[in-house]
Amino acid sequence: MLSVQDRAIVKSTVPLLESGGEALITHFYRMMLSEYPEVRPLFNQAHQASGDQPRALANGVLMYARHIDQLDQLGDLVAKIINKHVALQILPEHYPIVGACLLRAISEVLGEEIATPEVMSAWGAAYGQLADILIGAEGAIYDQKEQAVGGWRGAREFIVAAKVEESAEIISFYFEPADKGPILAAEPGQYIGMKLILDGEEIRRNYSLSALANKGQYRISVKREPGGRASNHLHDQLHVGASIQLFPPSGEFTLTASEKPLVLISGGVGITPTLAMLEAALETERPVHFIHCARNGSVHAFRDWVDGLAARHPQLKRFYCYADDDGVSPAADKVGLLSLEQLGEWLPEQRDVDAYFLGPKGFMGAIKRHLKALGVPEKQSRYEFFGPASALE
Repeated sequence: MLSVQDRAIVKSTVPLLESGGEALITHFYRMMLSEYPEVRPLFNQAHQASGDQPRALANGVLMYARHIDQLDQLGDLVAKIINKHVALQILPEHYPIVGACLLRAISEVLGEEIATPEVMSAWGAAYGQLADILIGAEGAIYDQKEQAVGGWRGAREFIVAAKVEESAEIISFYFEPADKGPILAAEPGQYIGMKLILDGEEIRRNYSLSALANKGQYRISVKREPGGRASNHLHDQLHVGASIQLFPPSGEFTLTASEKPLVLISGGVGITPTLAMLEAALETERPVHFIHCARNGSVHAFRDWVDGLAARHPQLKRFYCYADDDGVSPAADKVGLLSLEQLGEWLPEQRDVDAYFLGPKGFMGAIKRHLKALGVPEKQSRYEFFGPASALE
């Protein structure tokens, strides 16, 4: 446990982190990724280049410093970090590398007048405390996943059983274990980690499971991203019969059991985790409003599948909104951006619902504001980022 003095010193650095935390963390990443190539596979270089990852970690460090004496207030943030770490297989031996580089960055960016021996000692103790918390929690999850039916630890070999084009941009991959054994159950909304070797370099990625894992296989549905190393490799090079290394399913953005009406709102490839949620909800009599937004019909994946479900399940109402009409695809229910008024018409009349939404950041920001304005309780409005988390305004 940190001493009272250490906590006070860490809290005293909050103003510095507020004004210069992103620069400090950018320096930290540059140093660590250049000097310790063994940790490079754990970090998405596109997120580094965009600045999303440094911003996310800078915010995490700031929140930790602010609440150093009230760590219980960081429950949701810590849970997200733990699940991301488990999906990517962050291990205890990685923490000393991160800690050493973080302390060096503090010293080099803040300078010796600010980064005094007392400050460095306090932050060293604070990092050690956080590392112990994360290592302990992650170790417990690794053990749990290994001991569960169909579970495993680390990477496991799977085979591509099927590859299906879902739209002009999205392809689904079905994976079955090479050892023919059972697979670990996954909660609707979770994602799975994978290890790829591209041009001799290892990279790791997480992809949402786009179907319930109840048939001895996992399905992911991947959008081809311009310049995306992993997505382009999967689209172009990963074929039926190929082998791939997967990590156990993880993630805390999962469907909560409830009798309240369920509202699923997605934009673009954000549809993927909502599909598993939709499947699970329809196994009950729970009312579901499924709302999907896409640029146009050519990039709208799974429309026929959702339409088929709606025809068989009267409790499912589905609505589609396209930014523009391509003149070829089946018509949407609305053309243009999803407005407050239109969303209000598509929601259940009673706003006591559970709402889950995913998509591009700007889209999610608008949906969050719309749901609040329409009377959906904020605690029942949930979202997740594909990639590093950030604030939604």
